[in-house]
Amino acid sequence: MPTATVAEPRVSTAPAGSEFTREVEERFIRYARIDTQSDEKSTTSPSTEKQYDLLRLLVDELKSIGARDVTLTKYGAVLATIPATTNADAPTVALLAHVDTAPQFSGANVKPIVHRKYSGGEIVLPDNPETVLSPKRSPYLATKTGDDIITASGTTLLGADDKAGVAIVMTVAHHLLQNGDLPHGPIRIGFTPDEEIGRGVHRDFPEDLKAEVAYTLDGAELGEIVYETFSADKADVHVQGVSIHPGQAKEKLVNALHLAAKIVDTLPHVTLTPETTADREGFIHLYEMSGTAAAADLHFILRDFELDGLRRHGELLQQVCNTIQAAERRARVTCTITNQYRNMRYWLEKDMRPVELARQACRRVGIEPISPPIRGGTDGSRLTERGIPTPNLFTGMQNIHGPQEWVSVQDMARATEMCISLAQLWNISKSAMPATAKRAGNGHAGADADLVDWAG
Repeated sequence: MPTATVAEPRVSTAPAGSEFTREVEERFIRYARIDTQSDEKSTTSPSTEKQYDLLRLLVDELKSIGARDVTLTKYGAVLATIPATTNADAPTVALLAHVDTAPQFSGANVKPIVHRKYSGGEIVLPDNPETVLSPKRSPYLATKTGDDIITASGTTLLGADDKAGVAIVMTVAHHLLQNGDLPHGPIRIGFTPDEEIGRGVHRDFPEDLKAEVAYTLDGAELGEIVYETFSADKADVHVQGVSIHPGQAKEKLVNALHLAAKIVDTLPHVTLTPETTADREGFIHLYEMSGTAAAADLHFILRDFELDGLRRHGELLQQVCNTIQAAERRARVTCTITNQYRNMRYWLEKDMRPVELARQACRRVGIEPISPPIRGGTDGSRLTERGIPTPNLFTGMQNIHGPQEWVSVQDMARATEMCISLAQLWNISKSAMPATAKRAGNGHAGADADLVDWAG
């Protein structure tokens, strides 16, 4: 959708990249050492008490740099305000990141290592020499010769997802508060828990955020501005067998584990799985299975960029379950499909201004923007559905959710520069903005349901 022309504000008198580099590196290393792993099985918010270790630190740091309205909500989000520096009736823009790390791999006792002026070749991680970063397997690493690369030591994840985003947002906030001559409207800062288990956007968060537009700092490669994500459903399959002592089981036992195995075996194996799909292909992913001969549970995530594809994945799984049920009437097989989140493109394509201004901000600092669709979701998927357009911006994080995770310090510094430019570009009157899409949450099933995104 065409957007109105925006007058160029004064170019930021931001410090040289080296100064941003030092601050964002120092912040990231401090934050990465704090264990903030989330837990899907917990019913609290945040899901783990240890997330408060970083959340409370961020409250203290925001207060110390002069942020206003610093709040730690009852559901574990940190919110703050950077006041406007002009009289323009500018929209409120939020910069967001999440503090939790993925449950799939240990986030305890992280030991960040800075590999200065990476010279190319392999990086062997000292605590587990079998863990090796190679530009042959990570082509993006091959483009980072001369950068300072941060890794963990080989036995934990690094936590760049999303402490790189946290460090960037804090560095941006510090700079804007120190430089009151930079023209910008009101800026909201937000740090959320539990994004990795799909619960980052609490039902009260959109109202508490008080922003017309937002950006998550949760992206990957330099210049990445994402406005297209998967649409996502979750499927829970329960198999109830017939239990009896195995010594008396002939023609009586109905083994739930056998039936569960038949469900898995009947589903596609050489297509429609994460390991056999790429680009815009969707998938059905079995991520957890448990049970006994008496009862078994299978948990799936369904992903596709289009709703028709997502619906077909659900219908295929339901058809397989019905087939297994029909073959064994004494058992009971149920399949429950739950809405998780939807492709943010469905709303952002109606008003591309948040995306176009982010692209403009990239170009102003010498970065050519790219907008690949991402095979996952972010807090921005949910916020966009709830009426706050929220594209996702790059941080430099790579190989997330495992011991080979890494990030370039220079990428984080460039993201900081871009966000400062973006804040100034939004210094326009609300009356100059096109009408945005109406809040969409009420029209979609599951708008307030918990989310779980094991696909990233």
